[in-house]
Amino acid sequence: MRKLILALSAAAMTVPAMPAAAIGPAPQHAHVQSWRGEDGRLYCKRPNGTTGLVIGGAAGALAGRAFDRNGARTTGTVLGGALGALLGRHMQRNVASRCR
Repeated sequence: MRKLILALSAAAMTVPAMPAAAIGPAPQHAHVQSWRGEDGRLYCKRPNGTTGLVIGGAAGALAGRAFDRNGARTTGTVLGGALGALLGRHMQRNVASRCR
């Protein structure tokens, strides 16, 4: 029961840290800089996902540590951190901003 409460509280702390664009659709001008090149093509600059990587890794490590029941809990912490980092990077790069 204690581990369940710890995991739920860790998940509840990550929800306010998520950007609003990841929860709902982002406006076209939110985080995307776009311009027309000399050749007439549309170019855009999107975020590289570093912030999502760090926040997702920290949240995943906390959640993984809460779910791992073995002695040192290193395995759960490392796997949770890796999965959380990948998920956070994906959310910031692909969901938060689209260039059209």
